[in-house]
Amino acid sequence: MSSPALAETSATGTCKVVAFANQKGGVAKTTTTLNLAVAFAEEGHRVMCCDMDPQGNLTMSQGIDPDTLEKSMYDVLVHHVPIRDIIQKREIDVACASIDLAGAEIAMSTMIGRERSLQKALKGVEHDYDFVFIDTPPSLGLLTINALTAAHKVIVPVQCEYLSMRGLIQLQNTLAMIRENLNPDVDIEGILPTLVDSRTLHAKEAIELLEENFGERVFASRIRKTVRFAEAPVKGMSVLKYDPDGLAAHAYRQLAKEVLSNGNR
Repeated sequence: MSSPALAETSATGTCKVVAFANQKGGVAKTTTTLNLAVAFAEEGHRVMCCDMDPQGNLTMSQGIDPDTLEKSMYDVLVHHVPIRDIIQKREIDVACASIDLAGAEIAMSTMIGRERSLQKALKGVEHDYDFVFIDTPPSLGLLTINALTAAHKVIVPVQCEYLSMRGLIQLQNTLAMIRENLNPDVDIEGILPTLVDSRTLHAKEAIELLEENFGERVFASRIRKTVRFAEAPVKGMSVLKYDPDGLAAHAYRQLAKEVLSNGNR
């Protein structure tokens, strides 16, 4: 892996922005954004999660009810409210989303520089955090484009099945377009196999196919299927807090070490 940049963050004092993206839903994107953020925080890093998904699942996963929010990421993107005004402190800091965000793409459609709204907003807190993790919606629309334009790196959670992997090609095409027009330096930090059912031949074949096509970009860490991922958000907490000694928590701590270790697999 060619990205020591993330690991150098603390040393250089610059905030690194990581987007978690895959236009296919149900690939454990929100789960990964939150739990990796908490694992980074356990390692002593200052981390903020930015919820860019109108469904607000990351917001809810920290016990925050999106329907009760006076201001959310919608106001940041559309009305240029300072992002600091909408951050809530839980296990990690969360820039919250609500269903209003679903209307942001239309509201932003006539704005000049609309693809850079999030990038500009994050400048207001770049000295407060070592890392900003962005959870994106399951689409390649304007909200995801804002996330990819603001990001230094992209982590792609991929469910180990054939159809999920096809979406990787579309994401790569979108990234190529963003590099050409908006953010020349953004690149994939790694591809993360999620919801792995190691008992099935299909999962093994899918991982082999991933490694064949993407080589060292595939993280060595594997996120296996477990009911803990469904239970933890109901309690409004990460799986690292809900079941700190479980396999799921261990997997995300391993992933954190992998991402922070200069990309050494």
